[in-house]
Amino acid sequence: MRESKSVIVCGGGIVGLCCAYYLAREGRSVTVLERNGEVRDHCALGSAGYVSPSHVIPLAAPGMVWQGLKWMLNPRSPFYIKPRLDSDLLRWSWLFMRSANRAHVERAAPILRDLCVASRALFEELDDITGHAFEFKKEGLLNLCKTAAGLDHEAHGLARIANELGVEAQILNAAQTAALEPGIKLDVAGSVYFPIDAHLTPWRFAQTLTALLKEMGVRFQWNTTIFGWRTEAGRIAAVQTTAGDLLADEFVLTGGSWAPSMLTGLGLRLPLQAGKGYSLTLPQPRFKVTKPMICTERRIAVTPMGDTLRFGGTMELSGINHHVRLERVQQIIDSVPLYFPELTAADFSGIQPWHGLRPVAPDGMPYLGRFNRYRNLTAACGHAMLGVTMAPISGLLVAEILAGRKPSVALQMLDPNRYA
Repeated sequence: MRESKSVIVCGGGIVGLCCAYYLAREGRSVTVLERNGEVRDHCALGSAGYVSPSHVIPLAAPGMVWQGLKWMLNPRSPFYIKPRLDSDLLRWSWLFMRSANRAHVERAAPILRDLCVASRALFEELDDITGHAFEFKKEGLLNLCKTAAGLDHEAHGLARIANELGVEAQILNAAQTAALEPGIKLDVAGSVYFPIDAHLTPWRFAQTLTALLKEMGVRFQWNTTIFGWRTEAGRIAAVQTTAGDLLADEFVLTGGSWAPSMLTGLGLRLPLQAGKGYSLTLPQPRFKVTKPMICTERRIAVTPMGDTLRFGGTMELSGINHHVRLERVQQIIDSVPLYFPELTAADFSGIQPWHGLRPVAPDGMPYLGRFNRYRNLTAACGHAMLGVTMAPISGLLVAEILAGRKPSVALQMLDPNRYA
């Protein structure tokens, strides 16, 4: 019988829950620490819920620096950086500019493909295990293009790269797009369809997995904040929390946007910026949608979830705060009728916006692996907009790392020590 070693997972978001699952499946004794209450404030709960092997291009890509500079001047743009004197933001921006080139995309895209395709397969397993409890749907994804120029850009950009990597991308005209969603009136020039993509309802997934983990014997400490560490001879001896010092053999950092501050006192640098996103969910939409979509020119995600329809988007780098910028929310509302002429701003009247903080690494790649300075501390954070998509594979990789097995996906580009 395999010896059970104790593991503390530091962060109870969707990535943390998946790490706990795969570690518990290995026979580990697992405790999850979460600063919030149970299934209450994960940054993924109001997200689009995409499981997207189509997302093979990292955020740091050619053209993004110039596009970002233009968008910075407009607080209603899809990408916005609040101007502020902050050394971490300045360093992050420099690292982002250094990564936004074609060579980086060529190295990163195959890794992102491997991560996302493997994670989709793991979602299918979890869907079967849990009795289809989190509304996992394999309907593909439509990237809607308002203009012919937008469609041409997608065809020669993302679609081309995806097809070269073996992720099927179909270029559709307006009529072909409409045929895939006959119950909706769309005002588009065409779309790119990714048949492999899927989607789910994030809060149902978190709730379902939490219940499963409890059945597996995983312990949870809710409303517990990490403020320090005790170290001994190059290892973490204990994590210091508002519930006292907690000891374990291994520690996994899954704190999302809070991960860098959780490392206080360890002398470790983990460049991350909190990318605030917003969403609005219509409880009774005018029409029935079967497939998730992205309004490409406006960077708006559209996801059917049960009887509801969610619209989300924007990337706002303004630090860790919960201030709702209404102009950012309005950008979503104003964009929707451009693609869905049956909807107006009035449809969103009284709908409370949700917001969450997505952890964005400067090269658009997550941090997955052991820290060199403390060999029993492992990172699993920095997934940006792919936190839901990559959660299961991140959990499996963490379990493989802690077991000393060869990882299922190459980890060189994901090394948490890459900016040390």
